[in-house]
Amino acid sequence: MKRLEVNREKLSPMMQQYMEIKDKYEDSILFFRLGDFYEMFFDDAITASRILELTLTGKQAGLEEKVPMCGIPHHAYITYIDKLIEKGYKVAICEQLEDPKVTKGMVKREVVQVITKGTRIDSNIDSKANNYIANIYDFSYCYGISYADISTGEINAMLVEGEKDHLTKEIIKNGFKEVIVNDTINREIIENLRSKYNILVTITKEESNDKNYEYIYKEIEDIRLVKTLKHLLQYIIDTKKGDLHHLQKCKIIKSSEYLEFDINTKKNLELTETIRNRERQYSLFWLLDKNKTAMGSRYLKKSIENPLTNKIEIERRYDLVTKLSTEFILREDLIKSLEKIYDLERLTGRITYGNLNAKDLLQLKSSLSVLPKVKEILLQLKYDKKIETYNELYSILDKTILEDAPFSLHEGHLIKPGYNKELDELKKISSGSKDFILEMEKLEKEKTGIKTLKVGFNKVFGYYIEISKGQTHLIKEEYGYERKQTLANCERFSTPILKEKENIILGAEEKIINLEYKLFMEIREIVKRYTQSLQKTAKIISEIDMLQSFSVVSDTYKFTRPTLTNEKIIKMTECRHPVIEQVMKDKYVTNDIIMDKTTDILLITGPNMAGKSTYMRQCAITVIMAQIGCFVPCKSCTIPIFDKIFTRIGASDDLVSGESTFMIEMKEANYAISEATENSLILFDELGRGTATYDGMSLAQAILEYIHDKIKAKTMFSTHYHELTSLEKDLKHLKNVHVSAIEENNRLIFLHKVKSGAIDKSYGIHVASLAHLPKSLIKRAEEILSIYEKKNVKKETYTQTSLFELTESEIEPKINPIEEKIKQINPLEMTPMEALNFLYELKKEVKEKK
Repeated sequence: MKRLEVNREKLSPMMQQYMEIKDKYEDSILFFRLGDFYEMFFDDAITASRILELTLTGKQAGLEEKVPMCGIPHHAYITYIDKLIEKGYKVAICEQLEDPKVTKGMVKREVVQVITKGTRIDSNIDSKANNYIANIYDFSYCYGISYADISTGEINAMLVEGEKDHLTKEIIKNGFKEVIVNDTINREIIENLRSKYNILVTITKEESNDKNYEYIYKEIEDIRLVKTLKHLLQYIIDTKKGDLHHLQKCKIIKSSEYLEFDINTKKNLELTETIRNRERQYSLFWLLDKNKTAMGSRYLKKSIENPLTNKIEIERRYDLVTKLSTEFILREDLIKSLEKIYDLERLTGRITYGNLNAKDLLQLKSSLSVLPKVKEILLQLKYDKKIETYNELYSILDKTILEDAPFSLHEGHLIKPGYNKELDELKKISSGSKDFILEMEKLEKEKTGIKTLKVGFNKVFGYYIEISKGQTHLIKEEYGYERKQTLANCERFSTPILKEKENIILGAEEKIINLEYKLFMEIREIVKRYTQSLQKTAKIISEIDMLQSFSVVSDTYKFTRPTLTNEKIIKMTECRHPVIEQVMKDKYVTNDIIMDKTTDILLITGPNMAGKSTYMRQCAITVIMAQIGCFVPCKSCTIPIFDKIFTRIGASDDLVSGESTFMIEMKEANYAISEATENSLILFDELGRGTATYDGMSLAQAILEYIHDKIKAKTMFSTHYHELTSLEKDLKHLKNVHVSAIEENNRLIFLHKVKSGAIDKSYGIHVASLAHLPKSLIKRAEEILSIYEKKNVKKETYTQTSLFELTESEIEPKINPIEEKIKQINPLEMTPMEALNFLYELKKEVKEKK
């Protein structure tokens, strides 16, 4: 049975109310509150029962047949929402706005919020990553993008010029979970985001004119960005429906302020997650994240994804990392204090929005308690930013919230004694009455002589006197007992005195719960006044936490402070890949990466698995670490500030779009050479291998020449096209290097050491044998290779350095007979005719050898 097919006039009043609310939220699964459950009906019930593995039942709703229904307990709804959100659904939470006990007729219900991928504000979202919702506003000649993390209040905006591919790259790079678009946007963009990248996309043209949130964009002069922000804000206001004044003033993102790279570079370098498992472990983020607060971890992730280009700010971070490493005792005190600070950004968001509990205020109190100590440490470190200590706010929280307060705000036990006189009086009445109940049980036992008698309580029947069935005959009429409930093994009774006390106790307890809730909300309003100040403090705590983390990892892993230069040189001595170094069991082989003013391109040759890709990756990772303000895994490091990084490492077909490895290679190469500047870093790993040998080699050479002559960017280019090594003669800014190995007893041993010069052999068959392919197969491959090598004798040979790095004892001297003959003669003792005859014989011998 489908919702749109039913005759609404026949529906029950409650179901008619459901239909009216559902009409407003067609694109959401509606959680409809009925008592202690959220119920779903019709199509929503069918969908939810399948995804959540719930029993699909039916409900009488005035029609001939039951309507599909399923439900979940209201106190456990978050777990179910997680599953639906993960599958890309929106969930509308419809609450009862009136107490059914005191309401005549239909209880008023209304959707209080819509929960989507990008609008979550609860504590179940990833604490170490921002949860962004973004929008795209198509202005036909450019795009406006704004994005917000509603849980922290952060809002950013930017303009994107260029084609739709450029726009998509920006969206994907930032990891937006949900995107709102205006109704004039190209439908191809929407389809691409939905099908290829699994992003939740909503089309809407509505814009906010709410004066309450003008402060977010009031200082922005560009009307395009203002329009973009209004478009996003309207969606956020419509879905969240609560107080959103924790949203901060918008920050305009300027690409020139950050080192730019796309999602491919982020993946290839495994900056925030690994390629294989898509997990944080063994990523750069994992290695550097020694933060003690969730805020610090998020700030680190943002920094890794957006390294700086401002030399002054980078050097400032270096200075603070140096100071923290020098003042290591102060650093330890700082770390101990940071461990007690909770997520101030998200706590502030929940406090403002209203979905908080007493535990949130207790976490805030714990965080505030250490701020005076943190402030003192920062003063000693000569840190250039000051934090507030909030002594008054701490005092209020300390006086009010009970340390063991429950999660629910509707059970009482929230407020400490001594804060409110009325509350203290009510608690006194309640506790006194409870003492009376205990006394009453004792007296009734003595009066009746019934040893099994006890006075109990439950929510349905209130207070009662319980007597086992075997002793009910002992009850006399003068006791005044009135039967209240009959159970299998006992009877329950009440008395006039017990009823009187019950009314006093329950009346007092209900008043206590209501008053405590009211007082709690008043305290929340007081805390809300500190929202902006707490957000500023949170930002400072985030940064100092990240910097102490840099200091700790730099000391632990022996990282060094880079030197930033205005000259176009790279000089990394004894450079390592910081993650691989920590993961591998063997000792890491360090390498120098030297590109002076006269070298723009390193052409890297060497066997497969020898370490070419790692060599390239560690260069880029070192640059990124340097530009986020961290020390780097080198003995010494001098680099310029780069504006962009481009990588093409690894091969993979795009099965969704049907694009081959080669097409992807060419697109990424085109993106690099069209966007790169002379201040960029380009890493191309075996570019051109996705097509026929001569095609690939020709394209690789053309790309190298283009980069060399026109872009002049610092470039690392690994290849198996050994013919390209001859370019060193013609391209004056290209230098050959190779990764060395030793061939020993027909076995290949990788040395992972990069040396100058080139090799002309890839050793692919040797690598195949290392992978334990059948010996007969390897032998046949060697035979075929020998045939090809004879067919393709090179017309010209180039001087190259040896692949092998052998000791003197391992080198077997090759005897040249002509050279030996020359060594044996003495020209001074020969006549002219003897010398002429000797030369003639040598020439004849050389000719015969050819």
